[in-house]
Amino acid sequence: MTPSDPLLHRLARVNPTVAFLVALAVLLAGLFLPGIVGGLLLAALAAGLSALTFTTWPVQSPITRAVRLVLLGLLVAAAVAKVL
Repeated sequence: MTPSDPLLHRLARVNPTVAFLVALAVLLAGLFLPGIVGGLLLAALAAGLSALTFTTWPVQSPITRAVRLVLLGLLVAAAVAKVL
């Protein structure tokens, strides 16, 4: 993705509070819904987080990168555990 990508400009205009609440709702739904449905929601959230991490990697500090990788790992582990 290039810095002039229209998707990045659209994402930059998203209200952070709304983005947080939507992500929280998907996380809670994924944790509380049973089996494969919950696992798929968690996997979708992990895919979104990994795309965000990949896109913003060059401009993040090393500690932010580490925190994002740990959270991504925990989310993937929760998704796999939910499916199994």
